[in-house]
Amino acid sequence: MARKYFLKGSGLAPRSASGTDYRQELNEAQHEAVMAHEGPVLVIAGAGTGKTRTLVYRVARLVEMGVDPRSVLLLTFTRRAAEEMLRRASLLIDNRCAKVSGGTFHSFANIILRQFGRKIDLQPAFTIMDRSDSEDLIQLLRTELSLNTKEKRFPRKQTAAEIYSMALNKQWTIPNLVERDYPHLCDALEDLLRLYERYVDYKRGKSLLDYDDLLIKLRDLLAGHEEVRRRLSETYRFIMVDEYQDTNQLQADIIRLLAATHDNVMVVGDDAQSIYSFRGANFRNIMDFAKVFPGARLISLEENYRSTQPILSLTNEIIRRARERYEKNLYTRKGDGEVPMLVRAESEQTQSRFVCQKILELREEGVPLWDIAVLFRSSFHSFDLEIELARHNIPFVKRGGFQFMETAHVKDLLAHLRILSNPQDAVSWGRVLLLLEGVGSQLSQKIIHWVLPGPHPAERLRSFEAKGKVAHGLRTLAQILQTCAEGQRPAEQSQYLMQYYIPILKQKYPDDYPKRLRDLEHFQGMTERYRNLERLLSDMALEPPTDSVDGVLAVDPDEGPLVLSTIHSAKGLEWHSVFIIWALEGRFPSYYNINTEEELEEERRLLYVAATRAKENLFITYPIKIFDRGLRAVLSRPSQFIDGIPEELLEPVTLVEEEENRGWEE
Repeated sequence: MARKYFLKGSGLAPRSASGTDYRQELNEAQHEAVMAHEGPVLVIAGAGTGKTRTLVYRVARLVEMGVDPRSVLLLTFTRRAAEEMLRRASLLIDNRCAKVSGGTFHSFANIILRQFGRKIDLQPAFTIMDRSDSEDLIQLLRTELSLNTKEKRFPRKQTAAEIYSMALNKQWTIPNLVERDYPHLCDALEDLLRLYERYVDYKRGKSLLDYDDLLIKLRDLLAGHEEVRRRLSETYRFIMVDEYQDTNQLQADIIRLLAATHDNVMVVGDDAQSIYSFRGANFRNIMDFAKVFPGARLISLEENYRSTQPILSLTNEIIRRARERYEKNLYTRKGDGEVPMLVRAESEQTQSRFVCQKILELREEGVPLWDIAVLFRSSFHSFDLEIELARHNIPFVKRGGFQFMETAHVKDLLAHLRILSNPQDAVSWGRVLLLLEGVGSQLSQKIIHWVLPGPHPAERLRSFEAKGKVAHGLRTLAQILQTCAEGQRPAEQSQYLMQYYIPILKQKYPDDYPKRLRDLEHFQGMTERYRNLERLLSDMALEPPTDSVDGVLAVDPDEGPLVLSTIHSAKGLEWHSVFIIWALEGRFPSYYNINTEEELEEERRLLYVAATRAKENLFITYPIKIFDRGLRAVLSRPSQFIDGIPEELLEPVTLVEEEENRGWEE
């Protein structure tokens, strides 16, 4: 007779009200933030000071006090972050925390607009376009408006999409944005505005929303409909926002509107880590919080749990020079560590040689490669280092490149699924039709104009007048879409579509077909979690996975890899040892990218973010004798952000060539 093994219940046993000793678990500043009940609160959380822990404990505390968890709204910048916080809060008390509304601004907007969108003439079955879809639609409309002629230069689809998105996120007019950031495109302004009007009208007619529309329409819904605003404000009585320094003006407006009937808003962030203005983030949101919410309590988290004191002493000095900031001084109870080093190299190659040699020394000392990172301002700064790493057989991964959901083969499969969800999605129709043999851009547009007016676009494919391979392809596609639409779950639909798509995949990508097939199989696995196609497509658009399978499988934990990353991609991460390369005046900050005092200050914060990623060792390097062809000058000085810092905070190091390399010499 088989033995029995009893599984414990999936629910967490309720804990008593006294089960969590907040005073014991938190430091004084964290405890003050967690115990703050009503009213506006601004928590300035320095790097590594436990802001996530603070948010987790406050969620638990509110629920433990008897606050209805459904009245708590936790907004983060990734869904994964919200889910992890709520999971940890549930472990502190009980499963009531799972009822807290947690997610991103965009996912929250998606939910609210599907519920109340009719108030602003938005049908609940809208389709969300990602950035690539938006660009494809702009290209389609650009052709329709004859703006792609060779006689007259017009911005590329990516540039037009960037202009439209940035104007919305910054809440500027398109003419103002073009005049300030794209003066070379002023001649195309009239056509840019004409294209934008067509873009807006087209999306409205086809129930399409891009990322920016989600925020715009949520803001408009809240601002224009008092009954909805009041209902949502009374529903969400306690609002918390993570990474507030990264919010844009639209997001700040949404928070103010959601708090219409109360001021119970706690935002957590760090002004010193505001580095995403190129995405529309507004530094003023965190600096002016007390003006928007008068009487706001300010709480600073200063005890750092990541870095040694010498590293913190340097980072405090870097940010102390900022023109505008909240006062804070990071400290730690960890023992003394190595003083950060400023390494001056005679050339870029010498800089690369030093980094490689020191990495190998750290590895011999027991620091694994995956706990070492090389950070840089711009992606091209690592090119020479990549060559040197290859010479030393040091495996590395570089943050950047195409994300998983941006790969062409995954987007091909998604386009078919989007048509099933929204048969009026012309952008997805265009992508799907161009996969058929014999169908080019002009023919695809003719087919789209034929199928969309009817109630059943997929069925109308069969009646389009075509011959040979084109006719066969259209009939096959119609049959596939019809079969998939017959009430199947997303996993079954994607599996059926994959069988249809694999021959196309082999023909279109003969060189790396096996890798791409693994990506599709990975995607197929993701669909198993979903019962609803609309939810699948919304999640893929709002919270796309970032890694391809090939990239994941290539990582050998015994061999690394070393991490190379732009500083923007490194925010929120940490490593035992960190190298910051190219800390050279003229490159960091770059003379070409700095036009205003605000931009210069953001570059300073960028260096601060890089330096605060280090736990034990920090090396800042810069090459000299770098000839800049544009400036017709030689660059040799360290970055102004570190120039003049006392040697006891940043130890200068000179590299010396020796026949027998003995490493460091006192």
